[in-house]
Amino acid sequence: MTLIAADEVAEQKGGGSGPDISAPAAIQGRTPLQLAWARLRKDKVSMACLVVIVLLILVAIFATQLTDLIGHGPNEQYRDKGLAPNGLPVSPSGFFWLGGDDVGRDVLSRIIHGTRISLLVGVVATAMAVIIGVVVGTTAGYFGGRVDTLLSRTMDVFLSFPFLLFAISLVSVFSPSVKISIFVIAFFTWANVGRIVRGQVLSIREKEYVEAARSLGAGDFRIMAVDVLPNLVAPIIVYSTLLIPTAIVFEATLSFLGLGVPIPTPTWGNMIAESQGTYQQAWWFLVFPSLALFITTLAFNLLGDGLRDALDPRAARVLARK
Repeated sequence: MTLIAADEVAEQKGGGSGPDISAPAAIQGRTPLQLAWARLRKDKVSMACLVVIVLLILVAIFATQLTDLIGHGPNEQYRDKGLAPNGLPVSPSGFFWLGGDDVGRDVLSRIIHGTRISLLVGVVATAMAVIIGVVVGTTAGYFGGRVDTLLSRTMDVFLSFPFLLFAISLVSVFSPSVKISIFVIAFFTWANVGRIVRGQVLSIREKEYVEAARSLGAGDFRIMAVDVLPNLVAPIIVYSTLLIPTAIVFEATLSFLGLGVPIPTPTWGNMIAESQGTYQQAWWFLVFPSLALFITTLAFNLLGDGLRDALDPRAARVLARK
């Protein structure tokens, strides 16, 4: 009776004489990456942040072309039009869309070129920190024992260094530069990555598929490359997205204190530092660089949260219950 009823329903739906055998063909499998992308697209906040980040990347890439269109270079000084008669920066107008600074330069042009420096330092420093942290953390977590103890204590030593004291020490030996900023930031962040990766590997190495690979005679380095590292991709992507804004803030802090990218190179930290003498009379000189820094860090942080929920929906459901 059940079979007859199923055939009749299939005839009514498909208009044929038998069951609709084409229905299973419409079902398509999707990879975990495709499922994560589908979940991420439903998150409107994350997608808006992704659009903002893409725009920031385009601004950084085409910074020179954009300032050429504006007509003001980042270090061009306009003593007549860029400063008021009393010597203060001019307010936003048709000549300077976001106003001028204390020496008659265009704030908008300097913010645009500062985007390039901030993203360069943030992305390169994060990439260096992630590479070192993944190598050290994977080695420590997989081999365990004395190797784990040695590498874990090394990470503890790096985490114990005072950030500003080390930066001041480096600057006293070497001149401030983009390279020094990248090195200092990577030096202070790779150990955090290493700790996270080590914890993940300690869990992964006990999985059944790792034990099966060992029983089949696979070597340690092959297991780490084929079975362990692919399972670290999701947490590494999420943490990298959250680490980039931290590196950008570190760079702005170093530049603000005179320990990062040297003046007159336009960076958001330098602009905020330069505005300290005139921000009460020229609010735009402080507000717009600070707003650029705030929007960038917020976009990366919110995108990181969205990626975490998209790549690990079970964690999102647990948090929702709480």
